[in-house]
Amino acid sequence: MNTTSFLDTRLKEISEKVKNQTEELAKQRFDADRNTYTITQNVSLHTWRVNLITIFACSIVEDIEKTYDSLKEWGSKAVNLLVNMNLPLDVAIEEIRFYRNTIGELIKNESIRQDLRLQDFYEIISRFDSVVDRAVHWLSISYSNSYSSRITAAETTAMELSIPIVRVTEHIGILPLVGDIDTKRSQQLMEKALHCGTSLSLTYIVLDLSGVPIIDTMVANHIFKVLDALKLVGIKAVLTGIRPEIAQTMVNLGLDVKGISTFASLHQAIKKLNLTSQQKEDLSINI
Repeated sequence: MNTTSFLDTRLKEISEKVKNQTEELAKQRFDADRNTYTITQNVSLHTWRVNLITIFACSIVEDIEKTYDSLKEWGSKAVNLLVNMNLPLDVAIEEIRFYRNTIGELIKNESIRQDLRLQDFYEIISRFDSVVDRAVHWLSISYSNSYSSRITAAETTAMELSIPIVRVTEHIGILPLVGDIDTKRSQQLMEKALHCGTSLSLTYIVLDLSGVPIIDTMVANHIFKVLDALKLVGIKAVLTGIRPEIAQTMVNLGLDVKGISTFASLHQAIKKLNLTSQQKEDLSINI
């Protein structure tokens, strides 16, 4: 038997040795985590652990690229499990570290028992370490991507909920603004105002600023752009809720509000706009 065939045989034996202890190794981790996780969590993690141990065992004899592909698929599934159970990334990394040590010890003991050359042992353990490192790599990437997607979705939902247009009459809608207005939110504000305003066939949109904490030049510019865009589609926008301190700040900044209808309160704006709308309807009827 040549050297290559001899080593392949030894590697298969080591791989089978690890595979045969898969359940035992999974149980070791279960026992170690018995007081860390709930029974339900530990049971759910069992299959995840078995799959990881199997991949590590196969990596001893398997083509390295095939192993990497398996780890990539495993990483995606593992992350879904962690996220669904609200477990942090360091939990999974600790699992990988545990099996690096336990399986690494098995490889060492089997190498000694089979009297492998130091060179062969070094090649095996180096290969195993690269597989473990790749497992951490794919797990981290999948975890980051998953949370990034969730955060983006949550931000989008929050943005939509933070820019509601409430229709109060046939021709009047209210857009209450709460919180800071940055470039991204102002773009969402413009899109929402234009889309809802035209789809609802509104004549007026009342922008209530009572919930906006700060009005500076940038915020004012964002708001004025929304007003100009609404004007282009035939919707008249008015401002309400400008608190005394905000009004003073706007004056000190030299912001020009000429041509913009403003009201001290939302109640006053609705009352005035309702009256104006009614007068226009009466006029059209008389004509």
